[in-house]
Amino acid sequence: MTTPSIKLNNGIDMPIVGFGLWKVNNDTCADQVYNAIKQGYRLFDGACDYGNEVESGQGVARAIQEGIVKREDLFLVSKLWNSFHDEDKVEPICKKQLADWGIDYFDLYIVHFPVALAYVDPSVRYPPGFFYDGKSEVRQSKATIQETWQAMERICDKGLAKSIGISNFQGSLIMDLLRYARIRPATLQIEHHPYLQQPILLELAKREGIAVTAYSSFGPQSFLEMDMPEAKNKPLLLEHAVIKKLAEAHGKTPAQILLRWATQRGVAVIPKSNNPDRLKQNLDVTSFELGENELAEIAKIDENLRFNSPLNYNIFLPIFF
Repeated sequence: MTTPSIKLNNGIDMPIVGFGLWKVNNDTCADQVYNAIKQGYRLFDGACDYGNEVESGQGVARAIQEGIVKREDLFLVSKLWNSFHDEDKVEPICKKQLADWGIDYFDLYIVHFPVALAYVDPSVRYPPGFFYDGKSEVRQSKATIQETWQAMERICDKGLAKSIGISNFQGSLIMDLLRYARIRPATLQIEHHPYLQQPILLELAKREGIAVTAYSSFGPQSFLEMDMPEAKNKPLLLEHAVIKKLAEAHGKTPAQILLRWATQRGVAVIPKSNNPDRLKQNLDVTSFELGENELAEIAKIDENLRFNSPLNYNIFLPIFF
């Protein structure tokens, strides 16, 4: 099964449905990537911070070696972690990540968060996480977004990434970045689900020709295992009365309704699953349409409720305020 693509502002096609690698366990990651490729997935969304890029690359290599896909059939995504925002640290860490994946280029390389943290050498701890000492100290770097973005542009110039993008940026930062960007961000990755619909941010991205990818499309589901009160205290979207009603009406699963709601808004999605049936179902989220009245029902669920904020992990980096 193949899925439609989104045309990026540099003319490159990006699949509208991919496989997200956040919280994919190291011991199963290679098999999950390999099996997802066999099911028809072509976009894989990884990151330094996920700690599983070596295993992700092993899954890709196996699929290529067996002739299931060629490298050019895949759209591989990774992200620059906060500790590597300094101008002279961007290219070396990108090259390390490419080596971990076992590939020569990323299809898309993204600034993970708009916050620069003090450099931690990979030989000391990798991935470094938010804390400078690995325990509790949040130490910021003096690197500006402009400095970091210009280093990202050079990554693109050198062919280490075909496209570059941003994640977790809000409107004012995006407008500022666009003033000096020689290469405009191809994508914006954001938390996006019916509890956090962000219509103004989506409109800004649309007007500026920046494609949007949603993470955490199922809302609180991803954050329950972190014992996050904000997630525990909200009804699961997969069990929400409105979502379940629409699923029944269309003969689809609640997950498919949530993913179709996003793709129908022109937003790419990156769900993950270990279950072969759900892998297939998650790919099949462009073959049906939600009606205007149904979209209006989902719009009423919006609470501007964000789960993936550093503040929710007791890290004082108020980037969304």
